[in-house]
Amino acid sequence: MIDLTGIISISGQPGLYKIVAQSKNGIIVESLSDKKRLNVYASTKVSTLSDISMFTTGDDKPIEEIMTSVFEKEKGGPAIDNKADDKAIEKYFSSILPEYDKERVYVSNMRKLINWYNALQATGSLKEKEEKKESGEKTKAVKAEEKTKAKKTVTKDTAKAKTSAGVKKTTGVRKTGTA
Repeated sequence: MIDLTGIISISGQPGLYKIVAQSKNGIIVESLSDKKRLNVYASTKVSTLSDISMFTTGDDKPIEEIMTSVFEKEKGGPAIDNKADDKAIEKYFSSILPEYDKERVYVSNMRKLINWYNALQATGSLKEKEEKKESGEKTKAVKAEEKTKAKKTVTKDTAKAKTSAGVKKTTGVRKTGTA
């Protein structure tokens, strides 16, 4: 399955963005197409692609699974042009997702999905998720080792946090008086 974690769409902005860091007022993102960075404020409407799904006649289908089927159909190449006529878009989309809900999924939604796929494919951002089943045993052992290391460092840090008077320092906490 295609991994879309960290890739977002910003309403009112063209293209897709990758989350780089968190800032004081929101997040810092990088455009996938031209690699420019910008600050996105907390009040801006942002959608992560991994949270988007499309209506089907049964359960909703995550966009990751749909992009995986496009990737397999095109063998990693670009999909149909998103500016093709409506009938060609509907025919292509029904070959990818035959059980989509024809009343609730519009051609504009199909065009947007194809546009996103082509943008991800052009930038080389279509990466498959790593299998967790194979490395499940390894990660448990690694997590156990990290926890024991964390416990050892915590016990060392608490000993250093005491002052000469025996009172713990409160770092990062500011006491305020009442007005």
